[in-house]
Amino acid sequence: MTATAGQIIWTRRKARAAEAWRVFRADRAGLVGLVLLVVVGALALFAPLLTDASGLDVTRAPGEPLRAPSSEFWLGTDESGRSVLLLTWWGARVSLVVGLSAAVLSVLIGTVVGVLAAHFGGWTSRVLLRVTDFFLVLPSLVLAIALSTVLARGLWTIVLAIGVTAWPATARMVRAQTLTVEARPYIERARVLGAGHGHIIGRHVLPAVLPLVFANTTLSVASAIIAESTLSFLGLGDPGRVSWGSMLKSAMDTGAVTGGAWWYLLPPGLGIVMVVLSFTLCGRALETVFNPRLRGRR
Repeated sequence: MTATAGQIIWTRRKARAAEAWRVFRADRAGLVGLVLLVVVGALALFAPLLTDASGLDVTRAPGEPLRAPSSEFWLGTDESGRSVLLLTWWGARVSLVVGLSAAVLSVLIGTVVGVLAAHFGGWTSRVLLRVTDFFLVLPSLVLAIALSTVLARGLWTIVLAIGVTAWPATARMVRAQTLTVEARPYIERARVLGAGHGHIIGRHVLPAVLPLVFANTTLSVASAIIAESTLSFLGLGDPGRVSWGSMLKSAMDTGAVTGGAWWYLLPPGLGIVMVVLSFTLCGRALETVFNPRLRGRR
């Protein structure tokens, strides 16, 4: 029985996916990072089912202020008597949501700007590149702080502040990749055959650029989580939500750091380090998957 075109395409896609997973799995560091991310993501996702959110309310705190770790409170309590383990658990939800959302927003803006600047060229490219240079010159953290100060404080304000300031590097990378793709002969043949801008970008450019964008997204998430923690530590986060950055700020403001309450400082700090390192390891492994020239160099 002759296979249809759809079956052939599906078989090829399965083979490519299997090969990509084989290469990714060969990178032990990337595999460890993926496992850690799956565990942290699952814990954050199922936190409402596995924990009691009422413990986050300072008026219903069950313990004594700054109590050391014990059998009742495995990671001790904060200045209000709340469980540090519970705060760290729920703080992962905010940090991951902000990091992923801000990274997706910044990568989306950078991809659109980079593709348009490379594809159309001329004055369009000059205008977009000048805008990109303007954002590159400005310190992204300072600009994010300014936006967070001007706009109403909230979770999505942080996402917007990080997303609209972190895209220039992606735009430059995507522009360079798009120029490389559009220099290939099959793009010229498509133009000669009458293909429009939408067809060339959608059918030829984006499929070749998206793997690189996807790998860059994992690295952008790590940067976004650090930026969110920094803004929350500076008091610009959402006051109604617990995040790892806000926990570090509370530990500093209440004197827990100088008072020797190490159990209040270490969990959120280690959480940030572990998640950022995991995303970085996964991003490097994905670069190896999408760029065969990197294989065997690590």
